Amino acid sequence: MKRKVDMRVLLGTYGVVVALVLLIAFGWWRYENFLGMFNVMSVLRYNSMFALVALGMCFVIMTGGIDLSVGSAAALGSVAAALGSHYGIIPGIAGGVGAGLLVGVINGALVTRLNIMPFIATLATMLAASGAALLLANNQSVSISYETGFMNLGQGNLWILPIPAVIAALAYVVGSVILNFTSAGRTVLAIGGNEDATNMMGLRTGRIKFLTYLASGGLAGLAGVILAAQFGAGQPIEGVGWELFAIAAVVVGGTLLTGGKGSVGTTLAGVLLLGILFNMLNFENGMGWISLSAYWQSVIRGGFLLIVVIIQAKLMSKGARYVTS
Repeated sequence: MKRKVDMRVLLGTYGVVVALVLLIAFGWWRYENFLGMFNVMSVLRYNSMFALVALGMCFVIMTGGIDLSVGSAAALGSVAAALGSHYGIIPGIAGGVGAGLLVGVINGALVTRLNIMPFIATLATMLAASGAALLLANNQSVSISYETGFMNLGQGNLWILPIPAVIAALAYVVGSVILNFTSAGRTVLAIGGNEDATNMMGLRTGRIKFLTYLASGGLAGLAGVILAAQFGAGQPIEGVGWELFAIAAVVVGGTLLTGGKGSVGTTLAGVLLLGILFNMLNFENGMGWISLSAYWQSVIRGGFLLIVVIIQAKLMSKGARYVTS
């Protein structure tokens, strides 16, 4: 019986890695130049923004919360970064990350100080940040400065690796260290498992929850910096649906929506899985076998999320049955 429980745990945790490997193998077999340098680097460059947003979302969901404001925070961050880029690279980065951190501070305060449900709190800040981005940008795209070198953050390379991918990779290394080797990381999981018990143990649950929302906002702001640098302008209407991509990637990566269990590494695998899947749709369109618009990405993303949540529920119920028997 114990062996069956272990196999289910492994499947729920690392199934995304197996699926990712199989998807890459299929793409290599079916599409010419699928693993070519240009396509690989393009996938890494573009999906680095979603990877950063998903990383912050991962920590929030592990506490049993949710952050619906990450897309709007990224859009606001892109506008602030574009405006700041005219004063140099550092002001551009500070403007974008600062805008995201401000959203994170508000979310954290609403959830931990005023005890507002995360869904309601972050829904409110999502709407507020979206409106603030439009006001700050005067309802139009805000061009970055091409003279300060700010665009290199989105379009440049470090050796052969895209700079956005390097930034995302460093963020994931830091996130993995925090989750696996610090008391704060253990507290994050403990809060998601049983917040009342964590409080009784004397752990600073409110402080840790506040920091997770702060980190989520900051990472969304950093994604906004990359967005502005990559596309040459701050995009106040961009970021729509980013929160759904992040939630899907986190859940596909094995993190429970109820909290208490999650992994930084498998979240990254979830981001790559979804990103490569959408990349394969472009290859299929190019081959002429099918013709799907970009709106199908939302359909597939929603279908993926639904399927994985159903699988998680089945694994949890069956796993509990084996444990109690």
